Amino acid sequence: MPGKLLFTNWGHKGTRTFWFCNTFPTFRFAGFCISKPLSPNILPNISTPATAPYFAPALLEWYPRHRRDLPWRHTQDPYAIWLSEVILQQTRVKQGLPYYLDFITTYPTVHDLAAAPEDEVLRHWQGLGYYSRARNMHHTAQQVVREYDGKFPDTYTELLKLRGVGQYTAAAIASFAFGEKVAVLDGNVYRVLARVFGITADIAAPASRKQFQTLADALIPAAAPAEFNQAIMEFGAIQCTPVKPDCLFCPLQQHCFAFQHGMVQELPVKSKAKASRTRYFHYLVLRHGETVYLKKRGPKDIWQGLYDFALTETDAAELPPMALLDAVESLGGQLATDRAAEPVQALRHVLSHQKVEAKFHPVWLRQPLAQPALQAAGLAAFTATEAHDLPKPILIANYIDTIWK
Repeated sequence: MPGKLLFTNWGHKGTRTFWFCNTFPTFRFAGFCISKPLSPNILPNISTPATAPYFAPALLEWYPRHRRDLPWRHTQDPYAIWLSEVILQQTRVKQGLPYYLDFITTYPTVHDLAAAPEDEVLRHWQGLGYYSRARNMHHTAQQVVREYDGKFPDTYTELLKLRGVGQYTAAAIASFAFGEKVAVLDGNVYRVLARVFGITADIAAPASRKQFQTLADALIPAAAPAEFNQAIMEFGAIQCTPVKPDCLFCPLQQHCFAFQHGMVQELPVKSKAKASRTRYFHYLVLRHGETVYLKKRGPKDIWQGLYDFALTETDAAELPPMALLDAVESLGGQLATDRAAEPVQALRHVLSHQKVEAKFHPVWLRQPLAQPALQAAGLAAFTATEAHDLPKPILIANYIDTIWK
């Protein structure tokens, strides 16, 4: 019967055996489940290294040979850099790149973005999620035009005064556009620093930021802050990845604490997020003739400024027929009895903190909704074409694209 073997010698440094055994904490060999003895106290809490002269040169040598060719890396325009950083927050490069190209084409200057209607900006953002980013971006553009005559502040401290610009974004703009010696700190940087220097602080804890920031600031070279920041982020994105990092060909291998101690998969330490909850949305797709009724989501809403249908939320996946009828009548509508029932469409939408199980119920009305009913429900009448052009959560957009191609 397979048992557990504890190895004390995990191969010579630099060999494939050493790389394999120090990258994966548990693996199968000859029918045995082999687990390395790990101690929760094996790692020291290191705030800054005494010296790390190898770190910056290794990254600066690695970066030109491996970096991806991305459009925002060919400019020092703070507007373009800011735009890319906002779009890439919580978004992968592959997904964000088309949005960046769309925005920089549609709004080539901060003046163009500031002058655009919010609904139009949200429509261009549709599908990226975290819509507060788009609203903050729009407000920041207006702030730059109003308070800075259309020119972005050129220091880290001043950039922090802009709405929606936090420490990471301010550091990125300050270093990439203006050459200021200030280190960026994103998920990729946390991971690289934690693994190389053996830092066990929980990266999800706000108190850990100072420790990592101090270390990053100590490592950044004054002569190449922009190149270094780009290099360490790119290194974390394509070399020192969360899963299956390329440790075998890593230029920092001999200095990496995690690799030397077989802790690559244990670092960085990150506490688990709260379990997401499931919510059941039942959308009433109210229609009469060529008219469809939608409503604009209000303030302090995750989808603020976006349009969706009349909504009934339940504790169960199904909406009984009588409950559907009651919901329609509560909105001032009456079901048309001369139309055959249409199939209910089901879609799933996963957010960072919750999972939405949505069902769309086509409802044909006997007559148009009266104005008082529209005002009471916050609904408005649109044609199918108008509904397609409204800014909407991707869940609603996917449904509309399916029904009204």
